[in-house]
Amino acid sequence: MNGPRDGSGASSGSRPERADGRQPDWADGRMPVHDCPILVVDDTDFNRMLIGAFLGEAGFRDVSFAKNGVEALEMVAARQPDLLILDIMMPGMDGFEVCRRLRADPATADLPILVQTALTSVEDRNHAFAAGTTDLVSKPLDRAELLARVRLQLESRRLIRDLQLYRSRIESEMAIARSMYDHLLPGAAACEALRRDCGVLLLSHTVISSNLGGDLWGLVPLGGGRFGVYLLNAAGCGVSAAMNAFRLHTVIQELGSHCGGDPAAFLHALNGRAVELFERGQQATMLYGVVDSAAGRFVYAAAAAAPPLVIAPDGSHAFGGAAGIPLGIADGTRTEAVTVDFPPGAVLALYSVAVLDALDAGGTGIGLGWMFGRAVAEGGGRAGFEQVARSLTLALGDKPGDDHTLLWIERSAP
Repeated sequence: MNGPRDGSGASSGSRPERADGRQPDWADGRMPVHDCPILVVDDTDFNRMLIGAFLGEAGFRDVSFAKNGVEALEMVAARQPDLLILDIMMPGMDGFEVCRRLRADPATADLPILVQTALTSVEDRNHAFAAGTTDLVSKPLDRAELLARVRLQLESRRLIRDLQLYRSRIESEMAIARSMYDHLLPGAAACEALRRDCGVLLLSHTVISSNLGGDLWGLVPLGGGRFGVYLLNAAGCGVSAAMNAFRLHTVIQELGSHCGGDPAAFLHALNGRAVELFERGQQATMLYGVVDSAAGRFVYAAAAAAPPLVIAPDGSHAFGGAAGIPLGIADGTRTEAVTVDFPPGAVLALYSVAVLDALDAGGTGIGLGWMFGRAVAEGGGRAGFEQVARSLTLALGDKPGDDHTLLWIERSAP
């Protein structure tokens, strides 16, 4: 006895049905393929009718027919199907030639081609695959085998198309994020203003990883021969890390006019906002400092960032401290401000942890300090900076797995 029916007319607990009584494509949990266009190519009327009947009974609703190879190519050019069911032995242009021509065209190079053939030898089948066949079904046609191979090819086609669309969307989002990144970095005009107003040469080397990441640096104008500079790295990779960096950049611009002159207060306020903005488990490292040319010093606070490096004109160097807890972990976190001397002719180097890893694998800083010291002692300036940047590029290779940022801030000699 049939079970009770609800108001929709469907049996309680039964699978949903279409108006024509057939199960919808997704009723069995499989990928929907019954609306995929299929082109059947066969020179025999009976074979076309038989294949069409098999497909129609199975619920495929978009089936077209061609009588020969030439007609098939014309129909594919006018409207590309998701599957070609192709007879291999036809007068004039046979199935082998149809396959070769379709594979030679980039637009149809990946079109699934299911060849129906009475050829049974291994050599003949190899010939079919060499011509570009995707799969084979033997004649005389078996309904179950034909439908199984049709569904397999269409599901694969749909899956590949979905993956291609997903990849295209991700690449588009990455391109947008890269463009945003480029627009946020200080330009030549900002660096020239620092040379004019503060007597410093600021040069940067930024490498964005192939997967995008969360490295970002910027400036906070303070006036009076002072300016703020920050270098942050939102943990993780991809668009999510970049978006967290962009969020922090917006907050930094808001906070700059209020507490930009006090690095410790600045990081405390920024951390409070990061706790609100970040998802659980997300965090960022950051160093923010104020260059005071008139006083000859650099005052900074750090949240688990790489230590700043000050190189004297004679090449001697000293690392600052960089303790602290990453941003976004706990509200109320405070850091202490640190002051280091920054005399005329000296270079202040700020860099991401990834730079330390690339140029000084031991993590001691000895190799990095020696490299900067030599570059400054040999004259510094743009030539010295480019010398260090070349070493970094060689260490990274063509496809860095992580973002890298290096800032060279050089005070004018007296």
